[in-house]
Amino acid sequence: MSKTVTIIDTFGFFFRSFYALPQYLKNSQGFPTGLLTGFTNFISTLQKQHDSDYLIFAIDSKGPTFRNDIDSNYKAHRVAPPEELMMQLPIAIEWIDKMGYKTLGRVGYEADDIIATVVHFAKDKGYNVRVVSHDKDLFQLIDDGKVVLVDAIKKKVMDEDACLEKYGISPKQFIDYQAILGDSADNIPGVKGIGKVGAEKLLVEYKTLDNIYANIDEVKPPGIQKKLIEFKADAYRSRELVTLREDALDSFDFEDYKMDVEHPFLNIYDELVKYEQNAILRTLQAKKMVSDETHQRAVEKIETQIQSDKKIDFKTTLITDEKELNRVLGSLDKESVVAFDTETTGLDYESDSLVGFSFSFEHNEGFYVPIAHFYLGVPEQISRDAAAKAIKKIFESRVVGHNIKFDLHFVCRFLQESKLAIFADSMILAWLVDPEGGLSLDKLSDKLLNHQMLSYKDTVKKGETFAGVALEDACKYAAEDAVITLKLYHLLLEKLEAQGAKHLIKEAAEVEFPFIQTLLTMEREGIALDSAFLEKFLVEVKETLGDLTAKIYALAGREFNINSTQQLGVVLFEDMGLPTGKKTKTGYSTNEQVLSLLKDEHEIIPHLLEYREVYKLFSTYIEPLLKLASTDKEGRIHTSFVHTGTATGRLSSKNPNLQNIPTRTKLGTKIREAFIAPKGKKLIGIDYSQIELRLLAHFTKDEVLVDAFKSDKDIHRQTAVALFGEDAADAKRNIAKTVNFGLLYGMGQKKLSETLGITTKEAKEIIEKYFNSFPSVRAYFRQIVEDSKEMGYVETLLGRRRYFDYKNAAPMFKAAYERESVNTVFQGSASDLIKLSMNKIHRVIEDEKLDAKMLLQIHDELIFEVDEEKADSLGERFKEIMQSIMELNIPLKASMNIGDNWSELK
Repeated sequence: MSKTVTIIDTFGFFFRSFYALPQYLKNSQGFPTGLLTGFTNFISTLQKQHDSDYLIFAIDSKGPTFRNDIDSNYKAHRVAPPEELMMQLPIAIEWIDKMGYKTLGRVGYEADDIIATVVHFAKDKGYNVRVVSHDKDLFQLIDDGKVVLVDAIKKKVMDEDACLEKYGISPKQFIDYQAILGDSADNIPGVKGIGKVGAEKLLVEYKTLDNIYANIDEVKPPGIQKKLIEFKADAYRSRELVTLREDALDSFDFEDYKMDVEHPFLNIYDELVKYEQNAILRTLQAKKMVSDETHQRAVEKIETQIQSDKKIDFKTTLITDEKELNRVLGSLDKESVVAFDTETTGLDYESDSLVGFSFSFEHNEGFYVPIAHFYLGVPEQISRDAAAKAIKKIFESRVVGHNIKFDLHFVCRFLQESKLAIFADSMILAWLVDPEGGLSLDKLSDKLLNHQMLSYKDTVKKGETFAGVALEDACKYAAEDAVITLKLYHLLLEKLEAQGAKHLIKEAAEVEFPFIQTLLTMEREGIALDSAFLEKFLVEVKETLGDLTAKIYALAGREFNINSTQQLGVVLFEDMGLPTGKKTKTGYSTNEQVLSLLKDEHEIIPHLLEYREVYKLFSTYIEPLLKLASTDKEGRIHTSFVHTGTATGRLSSKNPNLQNIPTRTKLGTKIREAFIAPKGKKLIGIDYSQIELRLLAHFTKDEVLVDAFKSDKDIHRQTAVALFGEDAADAKRNIAKTVNFGLLYGMGQKKLSETLGITTKEAKEIIEKYFNSFPSVRAYFRQIVEDSKEMGYVETLLGRRRYFDYKNAAPMFKAAYERESVNTVFQGSASDLIKLSMNKIHRVIEDEKLDAKMLLQIHDELIFEVDEEKADSLGERFKEIMQSIMELNIPLKASMNIGDNWSELK
């Protein structure tokens, strides 16, 4: 199914929202709230529809744009907006970020150019685009089946027909229409004396501005002809001014703008109370998403905030003198706890560089050391040599960071060292305190310290890097990071003790913090990619897509955009008359579930399903992987592992996500062939066998399960025997396998019936028989749920906790908590085991200087690159470490495969 991108013309929407609602709307403190009310209504509508995959808030950047270079009068005389609007605007912009969404802008460009650029990238990917705006300048982007404008106030969609109805011309003519007409509000001259009717008539007859002037001698009446000739330069300058740029960004990753914020209003609940957004508050309370107690706490918090300024007092000190730097660092010893943070030119540790660093060892003072700021008139900074000595001195103490893995990448490269010792990470501690809470430094500061931090976007100008920030401003921002990190570190230790989870302080020191070093090394190593193979595969995939496209067109009887859900819906359900469900506002649903149900209705459906699968691999994996490999001098792919990305503790990866490459398809398998062992090397894959079921046997001590694993029997066949008898066991082993794993993940009778293609009654009978056959399993599951309700949390093997607020949860959430409590014990404990194994193997490789690299973790599997001659011996050794990492009631078992590429490891 083609994805949908929603782009908000942010300031345009806010202005329209401000004027659309009554100006008398204010909270009890007299603060205007009309714009904020319109915004919350809009977000509420978006959440209800949820028919978009990506959501982008395009914004204007401060300062002149390239259009001012074309014409210095451009927008020179715009009237200042009303004060009440300007009071609300920064709050609404902040809410975007706080709710979990993102803004997008760039210095030198307007929001409309950003929108046009994103539309360009979206169309390249075959995505559909909805631009939320009433701005006529954006009509030039309309492209039926691909791009439409949406008036969020009037709830109206503007497509090519709407453009033709309103202006008498097509969207493709709109640039030339504006070039003739001009825009007095923006000081765009146009052709003086020609209005809307005249511009429309000219374009209906001559189609384009160029064609008008190519036939200028034929233009009638003479008065219009004269004006066109006299103001020709103005017309072409106007066309240049109104043409939206598609090159405002060099590249764009839609995955950074996923519309996956489940409950955005909960993130700004206190502010909804402050600005009295009562309609939304009532909805949240009616849905039981917040309790009366939570609401009262928010009210009390706001009342307190009104009486006090939301800031912590501390000193920030800029150090640009080497002697002063040495004097300050002279206060440190090996027992000193020092919060450390870096400022860099960007987020890519391979291509970006260190700009400066901050540190704090006193609760109320932070220091910033600039190294590589670059702007006109920049004062003298600390030399690289002096900075290197200072950083080494700091790392002789107990260094604490917030997401310090990021900082270590830059600092290790700066110092040309492979490893630096760390003491703690406040982000990890925050995750252990609340694995489902926000973990960013600013969110934790706001939540736990009641301190609102300086924002990056207010410190660094759009389109620039931290290197361009004035030293004084950089110091305020960077030193604050270090101070807040230190305060959070001590506070989070107190919180763990207050939760009765002091054991997690030890777990963090022994497992989680060393794991940072393990992941750091894996990220640095990367995995080799055979670009030549992948390029050849790319050609094959393009040919496959071409063949499928031709077949689909032939069966449909016409050409259309296969990636457009709207066009596909029309083809399938109107042109071809296939049976369909209810039509939505945006057209017919053509998602995978709908198409799967139509498999037997027409031969076009299997081709469409195959096309989508192939296109996803092409756009999500093949092209991005080739691009990433081309930027690495060794042609290796470096994923980023997210330590705190899940509540259960399971590791995830991003940029690129190598854990989600499909495993059950030929194409997915072929992509894995591109990940290779370099010459003289081999890849080793070691996979835990049925680790969660083994944990089930360990925790429940069920005699049948324990005996099966101790005797190395086929656990799925043993389950099939218990459920269906000896004679049917072999035939129904797969059903038993589905039940074994499904029940661990909270699969109920409805889901089981859908998965197995049986009735819910049959599914219920199977589940009942399973629990009757393994009574200790049922009892253990019940015990987990009862304990989670009584204590408010469950624990994994290593004592990591996941908390459940049953008291304030709606019934729907309570049922989900019950499933998740069981799942967390097993998936979380499995994560503990593989994390322990990874740490131990990392230490062995490092201590013994083995010719081996740990490259990837794919859930229960580890992938290594080793010397070809030592592959068997090292593989067996690593396998033994994984199998003996912890003594359980049953043996842990792992399987090993050796190959020249990833696909050979299964």
